[in-house]
Amino acid sequence: MSSKVLPYSMRDVAYDNDKSRHRSFFKVIAQALVTSNTRRDCLRWSTGKFLLLLMIGGLTCLMLTHKSSVHFPSEGFLKGVANGKDNLLKEGTNKIGKLLRRPPRLPPRLSPDELVGNSNSTLDSNRLKANQEWKSRQAKVREAFIHAWSGYKNYAMGYDELMPLSRRGVDSLGGLGATVVDSLDTAMIMGIDEIISEAGNWIEEHLLERISEKGQVNLFETTIRVLGGLLSAYHLSGGEPNSAGDIRLPMAQKGPKPEVYQRIARNLADRLLSAFTSSPTAIPFSDVVLRDRSAHPAPDGLSSTSEVSTLQLEFNYLSTITGDPRYGVEAMKVLEHLKTLPKVEGLVPIYISPQSGQFSGENIRLGSRGDSYYEYLIKVWLQQGSDGDRHLRYLYDMYEEAMKGVKHLLVRKSLPKGLVFVGELPYGSNGAFSPKMDHLVCFLPGTLALGATKGITKKKALEANLLTLEDMGNLNLAEDLAKTCFEMYAVTSTGLAPEIAYFHIEGASNDGPDGGNRSSEYINDIIIKHADRHNLLRPETVESLFVLHRITEDPKYRQWGWHIFEAFEKYTKVDSGGYTSLDDVTTVPPHKRDKMETFFLGETLKYLYLLFEDDNVLPLDKFVFNTEAHPLPIKKTTKMA
Repeated sequence: MSSKVLPYSMRDVAYDNDKSRHRSFFKVIAQALVTSNTRRDCLRWSTGKFLLLLMIGGLTCLMLTHKSSVHFPSEGFLKGVANGKDNLLKEGTNKIGKLLRRPPRLPPRLSPDELVGNSNSTLDSNRLKANQEWKSRQAKVREAFIHAWSGYKNYAMGYDELMPLSRRGVDSLGGLGATVVDSLDTAMIMGIDEIISEAGNWIEEHLLERISEKGQVNLFETTIRVLGGLLSAYHLSGGEPNSAGDIRLPMAQKGPKPEVYQRIARNLADRLLSAFTSSPTAIPFSDVVLRDRSAHPAPDGLSSTSEVSTLQLEFNYLSTITGDPRYGVEAMKVLEHLKTLPKVEGLVPIYISPQSGQFSGENIRLGSRGDSYYEYLIKVWLQQGSDGDRHLRYLYDMYEEAMKGVKHLLVRKSLPKGLVFVGELPYGSNGAFSPKMDHLVCFLPGTLALGATKGITKKKALEANLLTLEDMGNLNLAEDLAKTCFEMYAVTSTGLAPEIAYFHIEGASNDGPDGGNRSSEYINDIIIKHADRHNLLRPETVESLFVLHRITEDPKYRQWGWHIFEAFEKYTKVDSGGYTSLDDVTTVPPHKRDKMETFFLGETLKYLYLLFEDDNVLPLDKFVFNTEAHPLPIKKTTKMA
């Protein structure tokens, strides 16, 4: 470059074009204006130029406001300003439009945690709504219990059972006020203080006298209903310190103190012990004369296998709370003896002789006289906690062997739809198979599920890798059988199950009448004979629905239970109080039998109520229910392996 001095204006522009120096944006604009032709015409302002200056001023303000998004004007833009060309307006307008354009409105962004939280909120809302619905239905079951009790209280207080149609009481179980004792812990679980007071006060004032004066009672029925009811009432009323946390229910504040229930239970058990001590073998006699403290066998000399093996939960717990080992020792001798007897793949005949200590006959079934033998094998083992695992492992082994035998010898599928059911071997394993299934067999789904997970949920058991292939098979069988038990209800015109059902199978001549509900998918699978059409308000199906819901957490079991409850309400409720058994579930309206069994209050309504209750109330890994639905605590020694 020559040494000639450049004009001032040219010198400044050349200097500011140096890329190594930061240039002021305002200087660039000013210099462009000064060096343009407008310098000569500064006094000749036109409207266009005035608007141009306004535009540049607005642009400057926007630049200052949006520093982070501002780009310096291009060289072409500056030239346009200097030369006053059309491209100034074109390019400038475009850039200002971009700056002034409002960005599109986007939905708020949530973090992954917030998204999960929002999803959980929806799930929680749905869960809360569903829970409220089940609580509403649970309240209906509570109302039904109050209605049943009101009929009993008004017309049969102190009798064993109510005849609701004739409005009177009847003593069919020895005259110990069986309905009072059977109902008490149900009232405690439901928190009905008035009934707790009425039942508890009657027990305190009258039961000891009844026990000392009454004559013959059945060992099994008295143990499961009266002794079991007293022991459960003892526990639920606070008999054992620090037990409220396991129960998750408020301890009963009404009625007698726990010691009253224990004292009466012990007095009764002392008299029942004569059935064990009078027998020449470990198998107790079936009948006891309470006032004489004596016992004798049934008229045919035989005892039911289920009856002699369904006493241990109650007598074991009495030994625990009294510190007197006699009760548990005598009862456990029965199971220890049964362990030594020959079996058919773990299955046993339904009769046994107290005189010889041997099974009698070959009839094998899981219905009447056989059912609770299998139930107590697993429950007694569970009740003893770690002691059971160490010393009573033989019970669990007997249970496992028996369930394998059930699957191999007794489980079949019906035609044409394939309902899974449990039949019978009336003449032993070498005789013909009978596709007959008592409603009593519907205890089995719950027992299978309990044996598979030991009372915890299936989900937890899987997560902890606690389920064997055998356990999974038993759990699947439990669910299949529960469906069959429910279909025994759904197939009838009333929606209530018969006492006994037969199933269509290949090669069997068991054609007969159906349940009457022509819309049932299984109308051709199930046969209900005329002699078997009655319903006694039995609990076994709802018992299994309760256990399966706790273990699988599948809401369908609640739905099934609600359908059954609605059918009870529609066809068995008596306006004056109480509920009645039915003669024929296949016709509408059904003929009524005029009998409310104690187990309707002690079991059926209790299990329905607990089916709709929170899972942490009387949890199945801390309580076992005796065969009359009286909850007894599992020993707390140490955790089971």
